[in-house]
Amino acid sequence: MVTFPVLRPRRLRKSKLVRDLVSETSISQNDLVLPVFIKENINEPEQIASMPGIYRYPPNDKLINYLQDSYENGIRSVILFGIPSYKDDIASSAYDKNGIIQRAVRIIKDSFKDKIIVITDECTDEYMANGHCGLVKYTNGCYVVDNDESLKIHAKIALSQAEAGADVIAPSSMMDGVVRAIRDALDSAGYIDTLILSYSVKYASVMYGPFRDAAYSKPAFGDRRGYQMDPRNAFEAIKEARLDIEEGADILMVKPAHTYLDVIRLVKDHFPEYPLAAYHVSGEYSMIKAAAINGWIDEKTAVLEITTAIKRAGADLIITYYANDIARWIKDGVPF
Repeated sequence: MVTFPVLRPRRLRKSKLVRDLVSETSISQNDLVLPVFIKENINEPEQIASMPGIYRYPPNDKLINYLQDSYENGIRSVILFGIPSYKDDIASSAYDKNGIIQRAVRIIKDSFKDKIIVITDECTDEYMANGHCGLVKYTNGCYVVDNDESLKIHAKIALSQAEAGADVIAPSSMMDGVVRAIRDALDSAGYIDTLILSYSVKYASVMYGPFRDAAYSKPAFGDRRGYQMDPRNAFEAIKEARLDIEEGADILMVKPAHTYLDVIRLVKDHFPEYPLAAYHVSGEYSMIKAAAINGWIDEKTAVLEITTAIKRAGADLIITYYANDIARWIKDGVPF
């Protein structure tokens, strides 16, 4: 076996050009998906206090200008989250043909045609008065989310998003059978080419806190541990991903990302033939941003290191609030 002094691993690290030549993992703009919050009844972007640098956008030229700047950075995919003007107990604003997401999709498609892939988050939490990811009923002295009744609503929302022009539907409720319900609804209506990117492996994580501020989607009672996955479980992710594949998912997702690298690798190893997305969520973003603001960490280097780790773990697509920054840094040359 060849060893020191003949073998000197440092030879492959002696300059940036050499390191770039032999690097095992690289990130491109095509790997990045930009999350965008869109809010009704505003005319100007609103800063999100818990997510410095991130805004809620109105469905008007301000949104289009932002996406045009993103497109020029190299961003080709966005995922949309809606903040409606009203909420109720059946999430009716989520499937309204003139709802916030439906209007936003039409505006984006009118402006960009097929130059940008539009992914729509499909859930009820932003549209429900109670903030839950399904229909709630009162049973045996407590409130519970009714899984099977909720499937009808989720299918209805997904179909309305596809009718508006969404390229990809991304169900995030973690309801059992939701992918099958959506696939059946889409296919029956003729949307056989509309993709499903399923939040297959979505953990009940504390890391969603800033998102719930951004989208006003904190549950009014209880929590989501009855349907989102237990952070103590890894192998359960295989079951969840397999079920979504069998139900018709085209792309899988693990969420959160950099705190669940082991799960990303586990899912990718078991289903290598399926594209895998990882969502670098709001809390993960805000932790880095807060440390950078306080001068405790070099933001650019930290973001690139963490994003590379997510890609190295097995993610093909990375949903990240840093998408525009990363895209610009790639254009300037990754500083590793």
